Parts: sequence; C-alpha cells; structure tokens
Amino acid sequence: MNRRAWLKTSALGLGSMSLILDPLRAAPVSPGKKWDKESTLWEINPLYNEVKMKARLLANENPFGPSAQVQKAISDAISSGNRYGHGDAAYLISMLAEKEGVKPENIMLGPGSTDLLEKTAIVLCKNGGNVVSADPSYMSLVNTAKAIGGEWKPVPLKPDHSHDLQEMDAAIDSDTKLIYVCNPNNPMGAITEAKQLENFCKTASKKAPVFIDEAYLEFMDDPEANTMAPLVAQGHDVMIARTFSKIHGMAGLRVGYLVATEERINSITSMVRGTMGLCVTSLKGAIASIQDKEFVDSCRKWNKESREFTSEKIRGMGFKEVPSHTSFMIFPIAHEGKSFAKKMMDQGVGIRVYSIADSPWCRVSMGTMDEMKTFIDALKTATA
Repeated sequence: MNRRAWLKTSALGLGSMSLILDPLRAAPVSPGKKWDKESTLWEINPLYNEVKMKARLLANENPFGPSAQVQKAISDAISSGNRYGHGDAAYLISMLAEKEGVKPENIMLGPGSTDLLEKTAIVLCKNGGNVVSADPSYMSLVNTAKAIGGEWKPVPLKPDHSHDLQEMDAAIDSDTKLIYVCNPNNPMGAITEAKQLENFCKTASKKAPVFIDEAYLEFMDDPEANTMAPLVAQGHDVMIARTFSKIHGMAGLRVGYLVATEERINSITSMVRGTMGLCVTSLKGAIASIQDKEFVDSCRKWNKESREFTSEKIRGMGFKEVPSHTSFMIFPIAHEGKSFAKKMMDQGVGIRVYSIADSPWCRVSMGTMDEMKTFIDALKTATA
C-alpha cells in the first residue's frame, strides 16, 4: 500500500475525528484535600487534521522558526550526515557553558528537554522513591518515575497558580529522590517568583536534587533575572533544563540541554548518553540559533503581541485566563471538553482541552497574529 492510499484508509478508519487520551495529570486540589483521580488531556489526532488545520495551536510550537540562519546551517550540514557530530556537540556545549556561566562539564545535551527529564527520572528513581512536584504541571518526568516504580507526591498550586514552595518543602522526606519545578509552569503558564524559588532551591537541594524545567523561560521579558542556572555555579545540587524547541522554533529538530553540577551530570551519563541522540544537522542548527540573537528577540516580541491580543479578546468574551509568561495561555470554559475540541477543529483550529478538578479548560498556543484572529473567530462560534 502506498503512502497516499494508507493515509486515506487511516483517515477513514479514524472517522471524522480521532481523540487521543494522554496520560497527563492536571488536577489542582483544595488545601488539605487528597486528589486521587487522574484527569484527562484530549488532543485531536494530527494524522487527520494536518491538512485541514488553519491554526495549529495545540503543541506550544513557535510558528516563526526555525530562523533563516538555522535553515541554512542545517542545509549545509546535510553532506556531513555520514559523520558523527561529536565535534559539533563539544562546540555547542562550550557555547552553552559560556552562556550559562558554568564549565562545559556542567552541560549535558539531549534530543529535547523532555528526553533529559525522563533520563533523569530513570537514573534517580531506578530503585524507587518519590518525586515531589506541583499539581498540575508537566508530567513527563513524573510519569517516567512512576513507570519504573517510583511514587509521586503532588502538591497543589497556590490560588495564583504559582508553586506552593512551603508545602513542597514539607512534602520532602527520606524517600524523596527528586524535586521537580516547571517554571514558568505548563499547562498553567504562571511564574513562581525568582527570589522565593532561589531560596527554596538552596534549602531543598540539601535534602534531594532539585530539577527546574525552564523550557518557557526565554519568553519572559527578563529571563536572566528568573533563571536558576547561577545556583549550579555556586555548587548547589540543582538541575536546569532548557530547550531549543520553544523560542528557537526547533521543536521538530530535538535539541535540549541540562545544566547541573559535574557530579550530577556524571551520575546521569554513567547510565545514559545524550549526545548520541543528536544528529549533526540539529547540532549545526542549534549552534546557528544561539548566534541569531535578533531572531530570538523577535520571537519574544511577536509572542508577546499575540498573547496580549488574545488575552484582550477572550476577556472581552467573558473568559478569564491565567496570566501567562509563556507561549500559551489557559482559561476555563463552560463547555464539555470533547465537544468543544471538535467544534474548534471543525473550523480548522487545533487547541488542547484539559480537565482540571473535573472542570474543562482550554489551552491555546500562541501563533501568528492571523492564526490568533482565526482562533478568536472559532472560539466565538464554538461558544455561541
């Protein structure tokens, strides 16, 4: 069966729309209440909607990238695809070390930051133990830990959707193998204040390693003032994950990195490798993107413009979003999740719907201004 026939058959098999149940948990709970129900994230199957989608706003992808310089670097690197990229990896590591103010020994590469989250969970939770993190939050690290026998100790977010650092500290015990903080947080988009987080990291890291996921940090106006990377140079057992998937517009090219103490990096690389998962084209692209500061700054500006436009429009429709510091925003809706997602997709707009504490929420990624106008028009129709 050729590819076209296979796609046609698959689409018919899927029917008018296919839904994927993603085992993410996103369930904030009231203080003192134990939440034991897994919530559901729905996503329309991209196999069906790839052609029909007018606005793909479901994966927090950067619609503006990769930059022209990155595209050229990748194109030029294709001819060296028969060679391993160890030299390029070493060069990229040296660039990242200078950028983060650490030594090359403090950097580990991986195919996206999610890969590094999962590898860290495998190494630290291979003999069980628990992971302390906020609820809701990004779940790749937690789900990997649970899959290999670890436990999750969820701590509800505060009313402003920031991390409850005091309660997270109280949740740490002798079996805690890792403390995970996604900041800014996904799926809520909120930020936890930098000084409070810094103090928490210094204290908590004496009990267990602290992993700070900063995938969306560079969308903030002043990312340098909010990163926890300087703690690594100070010797604290803190890990920082960054990615080229978001502001650099390289989600499909899969490059990320970890900043951690040399001892912590060695403990991970003694079991798993990161560099071998990267192809030479992606490495060349990442190197070019670091050098293209003008493009990154422009993406930050364009993303903010789309975010402010979308916030104003949905508030005018009676919705109230969680103030976002990222490339997406989330807001509660008064419509059943699956039917709402279908109404949006029927108009060519892909979004994500979360069930949070039994209530539906819409998370929309920031696209181009035209895509956000398309989203607003679809939202009006879907909620009429």
